[in-house]
Amino acid sequence: MALPHAQPLDVIGVAPLGAALKDSVSTSLLKTRRLQLLHLVLPARRDQPEHHVDDECTIHCLEGDVEVRMPGGTRRLGPGQLVVLPAQQKHSLSARADSAVLVTLLLRDGDAGDGGGAGNQVPAD
Repeated sequence: MALPHAQPLDVIGVAPLGAALKDSVSTSLLKTRRLQLLHLVLPARRDQPEHHVDDECTIHCLEGDVEVRMPGGTRRLGPGQLVVLPAQQKHSLSARADSAVLVTLLLRDGDAGDGGGAGNQVPAD
């Protein structure tokens, strides 16, 4: 059973998980027609394959040590650092240590691109 998403105006906790990080899983925190917040838990040395999303997105390191790899170079993020990726930017993520990141996606009618969110569209208001 999927966890329920938060709703607009709900307070969402994104504090570091600390010792609980090792036993945590990635979750989608909030999804509207235009916005999705993902809390990604990345075990050390496990890469997320290269992909892209249609619009700009942010990757905010909450804890750990993460590399955002792109064809034009790599950005290394530590706790409290974030990077904004341009629309269509191909990238992959690599955790150098157990890590958690907050990803903010801009959506088009519930879809982040490449059909990635098409099956999980939120009904129009």
